[in-house]
Amino acid sequence: MRKFFNVLLAASLISSAAFSQTVRTPAASTTTSVKQDFALSAIDLSYSRPSVKGRTIFGDLVPYGKVWRTGANNATTITFGEDVKIGGTTVKAGKYGLLTIPEQSQWTIILSKQTDVTGPAAYKQDQDVVRFTAQSNTLPFAIENFTMMFGNITSSTCELWVMWDKTMVAMPITVDVDSKVMAQIDNAMNKDNRPYYTAALYYMDNNKDLNKALEWLNKAAEQNPSAFWVLHQKANVLAKMGKKADAIATAEKSIVIAKEAKNDDYVKLNEDLIKKLK
Repeated sequence: MRKFFNVLLAASLISSAAFSQTVRTPAASTTTSVKQDFALSAIDLSYSRPSVKGRTIFGDLVPYGKVWRTGANNATTITFGEDVKIGGTTVKAGKYGLLTIPEQSQWTIILSKQTDVTGPAAYKQDQDVVRFTAQSNTLPFAIENFTMMFGNITSSTCELWVMWDKTMVAMPITVDVDSKVMAQIDNAMNKDNRPYYTAALYYMDNNKDLNKALEWLNKAAEQNPSAFWVLHQKANVLAKMGKKADAIATAEKSIVIAKEAKNDDYVKLNEDLIKKLK
C-alpha cells in the first residue's frame, strides 16, 4: 500500500511540475520589430521595450559612460536593405548591432558587426562599423516605454529617434538615391517600353530639367489620351515653368476626362490648381 501511495505522490509531483512549466506570463520588456520603407528598400529594426516604472533611467538604471544594448533582453539590431551613410560613414547593406553610450548632454552611437551584445563585457570596439556622437535632447513629456521610431522621412534621408523617459536622441541616415534613380531612368529610356510618366514625375519633384519632364508627359499622354492623371501632372509642370495659361488649359482638359471617369479626387486636384494659378 505504501508503495502505491509513493507512486501516486510521484505522479502528482511530476504532473504539478509539468503544469507549472506551461504557465506563461507577460514579458516585462516586450520585443518589437519595426520595418520602415526607405529610399529604394527598407530598414528593419528589432529591439525590446523596458518601462520606466517610476525609476530614474539615465544616469542610474542606464549608467552614463557605459555601453548599453539600447533596449532590454536581447541585443538590438538594425538591418539596411541598401548602402546608407551614418555619421559621415558609408554603411554597406546588411545587419548590424545598435549600441549606445549615453551621457548627460550627448550620446555615442555605435553600429557594430556584433549582433549579439547584451552587456558591456561582450562589446568589442574593434568590431565598430560606425561610431559618432549625437546630441541628447530633453522632451517636454515622459515616455513610459522605451521607444525607437523613424521620423523626418524624405526620399533620401530619415532619422532614427531613440526615446525614453524625457530623453531623445536622433540618428540621421542618408542614402544616395538620386544617382540610382537617374541610372534607372537612363537605362529604361533606351528600351521599348519607356516609363515616361514615372520619369517625368521624378524630374518634376526633384527640380531637374522641366522641359524634359514636359516632353515625357506629352509622350505619356499620347500613349494614353484618357489618362487624366497624366494631364494633371503636365499642368503642374507647366505651372512650375511659369506657363500659367497653358497650365490652366491643361488642368481644365484633365477635369473633363476625370469627370467622365467619375474620379472626383482628380477633379478637385485640378480645380485647386486652377484656383492657385488665377
